[in-house]
Amino acid sequence: MRDIVFTRRSGWIPNVIREDGELKLMLGAGADANHDPRTFTFPIGEAHLAVIREDLARHLLLWSAVLPLCDAAGTRGPLDEEAAVALLDPVLLSVPADVDATFRRIRWARGPLISHGADIGLLDRGQVCAAMRSATVTSDAKRTQKYYADRRRAERGQVLGILDTGLLMYTGQYLHGSTIPRRLPDAVNPALLPEVMRVIATAEQACAGMRIGRDPRRGKRGTDRRDWERMEAAVDAAVRRAHPELVDDAVRTVSFLMCSEATDRTRSAPMDDDEEAAGDCADSGGSARKTSLSFTDDKDAEKRWLRSNPRTATAEFWEFVGDRYAGDNEVFTVEDEAMGEGLQFHFYADSIARITTARKGEGGADPEYRVEYSLVDGMAGYRKLLSAFVRGGCAALDEHGPWMSDAADLERARRRRDAAG
Repeated sequence: MRDIVFTRRSGWIPNVIREDGELKLMLGAGADANHDPRTFTFPIGEAHLAVIREDLARHLLLWSAVLPLCDAAGTRGPLDEEAAVALLDPVLLSVPADVDATFRRIRWARGPLISHGADIGLLDRGQVCAAMRSATVTSDAKRTQKYYADRRRAERGQVLGILDTGLLMYTGQYLHGSTIPRRLPDAVNPALLPEVMRVIATAEQACAGMRIGRDPRRGKRGTDRRDWERMEAAVDAAVRRAHPELVDDAVRTVSFLMCSEATDRTRSAPMDDDEEAAGDCADSGGSARKTSLSFTDDKDAEKRWLRSNPRTATAEFWEFVGDRYAGDNEVFTVEDEAMGEGLQFHFYADSIARITTARKGEGGADPEYRVEYSLVDGMAGYRKLLSAFVRGGCAALDEHGPWMSDAADLERARRRRDAAG
């Protein structure tokens, strides 16, 4: 039989219960193997109950002292009741100086005390009883999150100024730097907002005209990591130049915001729009523009495109790549069978091959092909080459070289590129 004897009815503050005639403190802490909260109990006396009833600060301090024992129990272990009971008199019945001394000897949880209003400066100096004079029954979880966020930054040598704080609040990344940034002007002190917006304007000007294109190798919604890095570098350089006083976290949150918004614009646009931005629709009336193409991969899958298709050839090809690309399927080909020419994409090596028919097979003989290779600068380079091929065939690729007829020359060029960083 279990009855609640005393509760503050606020969050996770422990309750006092009577179980089979015995007074116990009951608290929820940690989680079991199924991620459900665990409940722990241990016996207390009438004198302890009297202090818990009358003194919120001591109640909270006891909770803070016992929580590490609950953590030590893990997902299925028992609470060390002897250790828990040994904390009762030192925390609840001792004079403040002795309580402070106890907390210097034991492990204790700062989070609950901070969320319930403890003075953080006094806690840091070991004056736990004095720190709890400002304690409240209600908790503020964000206060604790802010404390730990600031402590993590301090460990990395990041001490925020007023403008740094304003930028992190504006992007919603003050508490959690890994969250997707947003624009939250209402989260910033109105007096500071104009200065924050000047930094944002600097970033917007730095990346004006830049875009983050698609990368179908990373799925249908995948975007180009190199484009992200270029935009990030441009924004970082501009913001640091205009506002050298900002710490790394503040600069990073601004560049993260710009890149995230650019990525969202790309992902929300149809694939055809993405390819138009890459220049695919230029020279659409050219006499060499392709009218029929076949797409194949390394697993012998094939897809055909005709000019009557309402979508562009490039949009269809990149969708084909997005559907089929995998770690063991990284070579894709675009072929114009009628003209005897094609492009082979070596995604695993950032290189490409253009293939033209040097002599058609006659009398049962195999045709002869001319194969030339070139290095490619990521997805932006691949998009540019595919666009040129669709508009004008292999002849339109001459200006996008150099082209090498020997695979060994390509490998040497790749090693030089990799060595140069």
